[in-house]
Amino acid sequence: MTAEPRKARPVATVLVALVLCALALVLTPLIGAVPLDLKEVFRGVEPAATIFFTLRLPRVLLAALAGGALATAGTVFQTLLRNDLATPFTLGVASGGSLGAVAAIHFGLTFTLLGLSPLPVAAFAGAALVVAAILGLVRLRGPSMESTTLLLAGVTVSFLCSATIMLLQYLSDFTATHRMIRWMMGGLDTVGYGPLLQALPFVLVGLAVIALQTGHLNQLLAGDLLAASRGVPVRRVRVTLLLAAALITAAVIAFTGPIGFVGLIVPHGARLLGGANHRALLPASFLGGAALLPVCDMIARTVIAPAELPVGVLTALLGAPFFLFILLGQGRGGR
Repeated sequence: MTAEPRKARPVATVLVALVLCALALVLTPLIGAVPLDLKEVFRGVEPAATIFFTLRLPRVLLAALAGGALATAGTVFQTLLRNDLATPFTLGVASGGSLGAVAAIHFGLTFTLLGLSPLPVAAFAGAALVVAAILGLVRLRGPSMESTTLLLAGVTVSFLCSATIMLLQYLSDFTATHRMIRWMMGGLDTVGYGPLLQALPFVLVGLAVIALQTGHLNQLLAGDLLAASRGVPVRRVRVTLLLAAALITAAVIAFTGPIGFVGLIVPHGARLLGGANHRALLPASFLGGAALLPVCDMIARTVIAPAELPVGVLTALLGAPFFLFILLGQGRGGR
């Protein structure tokens, strides 16, 4: 794991992240291809009110939820796997979700479950099955749950899912293939609050479980052996946290598709500024992700207006250079 900064400011980092998140939630719904007059919006004058309350606000809130969930999951995975490159998708959650969505498109599924369309249901189911498969593979190796074993199992299952996705794309017609590729780019296209309200309960449950394990996460920073000597049930805690992080990731990507780099960049930035104590790191990461993704989505829907960029493409374009900047800055700092 990345070393803790020499002058960590955990409280200040959380407060800054909170301010940035509040600013993003207030300002990004107002910015778009169509300028809005706030007086018209709150007086209910059309089309300003519909654009704001039906299109932009639900999209911004979904982006905030997704960004916060992905950043939190990234923080958990980086700690549990003791790997700076770990992301919410390291265990193949994105690959499983993508495979589920691609299969739903290829086979033309049309069912409805609890008011949900086939695509998010299939994506959530695919992600859940992949996590279950990985934990099953690790269990076959014995009672230990080493990070290396988890990583190798995740990479293997991801390759298998990717190969199956390519096979389904090859066997599909042009229209279906286009839908598959577009979904896997990640996006926040939504009308109304349905996706937000459907994903919210799963994310809240996962976040609550992670919050209750904050102390154990801090103990795991010192290593499994030392944590166990201090009374931490290492294996149970690892499984619980992995499942909670996978749950919030699956709940988000079921409606947005895989959106990369948020779960990699934000935890690194929060750790660099505020230190490795998860009592501050987790809220700072959530708020940072909830601020970053709405801003990225705002740029994605305005930079080539009236057309839109998939937000997953933009986060990758912006995230890779930013992450390299962080790494180079750490190198100059003598780490």
